[in-house]
Amino acid sequence: MKTKKRLSSNVISLLLMTVPFFVLVLIFSYVPLWGWSIAFFDYSPGVSLFESKFAGFKYFIELFAGDSQFLMVMRNTLVLSFLNLLTTPLPIILAIMIVEVKIGWLRRFIQTISSFPYFVSWIIVYSMFFTFLSVDDGLINQLFFTNRPIDILGDPDWTWALQTFASLWKSMGWTAIIYIAAISNLDQELYHAAQVDGAGRLKQIWHITIPGVMPTFIVILLLTIGNLVSTGFEQYYVFHNPLIHDVIEVLDTYTYRLGLVQLDFSFSTAVGIFKTVVSVLLLFSVNLFSKKVLGRSII
Repeated sequence: MKTKKRLSSNVISLLLMTVPFFVLVLIFSYVPLWGWSIAFFDYSPGVSLFESKFAGFKYFIELFAGDSQFLMVMRNTLVLSFLNLLTTPLPIILAIMIVEVKIGWLRRFIQTISSFPYFVSWIIVYSMFFTFLSVDDGLINQLFFTNRPIDILGDPDWTWALQTFASLWKSMGWTAIIYIAAISNLDQELYHAAQVDGAGRLKQIWHITIPGVMPTFIVILLLTIGNLVSTGFEQYYVFHNPLIHDVIEVLDTYTYRLGLVQLDFSFSTAVGIFKTVVSVLLLFSVNLFSKKVLGRSII
């Protein structure tokens, strides 16, 4: 009885410790949902919402009525998301390469260097890219294109590839750490058995390592699909310039410019609601797919 009482007391103490975190989630994640009501009113800054004219689904109708700007933004968002999806296997390759390095200090050095960009702000990343790619005094143009400089940062034909590369460079090392952890949890007896059977390192990687990290890869892939319309804000905001506006504007930056720049709060809120609803639907769809096909749920 004393043991049960002690366990019950410990459980209650642990639950009480979680209360502040639930309160924070409630305050910062659920209370702001009240702001969604702006999408149903002709809202103007400084005017009470209760004094604003009720608009119903007016802004949602405008959103789906074929607005060319919105269609362009959706195209950019989906293209950049799909390009990022195509790069999802690359962190696995990096993780395998790091694990295969047998010199301890060199392996740690490579892992540190590859994951460091993840902690660098996008402002610093853009400054680095500007230093290398600037049309006037960029290092690349100074070394290779002195006669005819290439404006990579201002050329729409380069934008999608450049943004995909920047995103990959910044996140690949950090994502590889997840796969390194998955590889380290694999049963080492499998590798010993494969060595006895005469399998080399490449066959061990192909038949043991890759199948072993596939569950982790599937979960990350499905979560990435769930965030298909949430490409992020900072990266595309700092790389944005008028020359490439039509190929770099995504839903997050579009919502920002509508709301805080053009002060069209009602329409921007409608766009934000659309993005959130689509993200939630995608997340639950891929969760259902994972449960039905793979036999495991990610939520």
